[in-house]
Amino acid sequence: MIVRQGILALKKPGGMTSHDCVGKIRRIFSTKKVGHTGTLDPEVTGVLPICIGRATKIAEYMSDYGKEYIGEVTLGVSTETEDAHGEKVIEKKVDEDIQFEKIKEIMRSLTGKIEQMPPMYSAVKVNGKKLYEYARQGIQVERPKRKVTIYELELLTEGEKLSKDHPVFSFRVKCSKGTYVRTLAVAIGEKLGYPAHMSSLIRTASGPFTLSECVTFEELENSSVPLDRYLFPLERGISHFPKWTVDSDTEAQIKNGSVLPRPKDLEQSPFGVYNGEGKCLAIYQFHPSKPGLIKPAKVLAIE
Repeated sequence: MIVRQGILALKKPGGMTSHDCVGKIRRIFSTKKVGHTGTLDPEVTGVLPICIGRATKIAEYMSDYGKEYIGEVTLGVSTETEDAHGEKVIEKKVDEDIQFEKIKEIMRSLTGKIEQMPPMYSAVKVNGKKLYEYARQGIQVERPKRKVTIYELELLTEGEKLSKDHPVFSFRVKCSKGTYVRTLAVAIGEKLGYPAHMSSLIRTASGPFTLSECVTFEELENSSVPLDRYLFPLERGISHFPKWTVDSDTEAQIKNGSVLPRPKDLEQSPFGVYNGEGKCLAIYQFHPSKPGLIKPAKVLAIE
């Protein structure tokens, strides 16, 4: 039996949940050891890294990736879900052309650390229940605000002004984990004085994985080459961690999950431990109660 393992950069189609994608990958790769690295809304398309086999052990370390999206904002209408799939809430005709420089100025004001309130139609839990479950029952609850970071926010639509006859523009955003891009679209509209919603969204990057590297379900199902060819090595998923390369003696200790002296040149935790062949053996961290020592957070047995 072929044991497939690695990270698949899937180009998620619209209309499928992340869980749906995992189920389909299980069938295509004939394995139960599949997990995603953070949900992507059903209507959103784009990069969804999926871990297979041994790589599922590092999925939790990939959920903190920064993300990049290309989105579209439509002014004049707000919806209950803040995107194009919800019922209209407020409608206000855009009665003036808007200079793009004004939109760029607003985008600059929203760059950096900002505070967001999750949409009612989101998976954030309040008192053990997801917000969208309250929303579907017509129950309003107090939503916890969260701080996120907008690293870059760029207007993509070219020209000098936004026409009142077609008040739609595109943007690119690089942001931290947990950012609600549809809420960002609504915020831009509010600062312009109009209701707004996010009319489309595609994720173009998740951590080190980009849209150009992604594969579709159709390509997988009709592939004439072994499916392993589409998988990135586990090491790609934790390439943002510091690295410690060990000799063969220490490698044996690492595989046994030993507590070890802390290497002098390591200043960040957690970090990846590699053998001389470049394979990651484990993820280690500084010992919480014993300074000068390190302990395993995750041992990655090589299959």
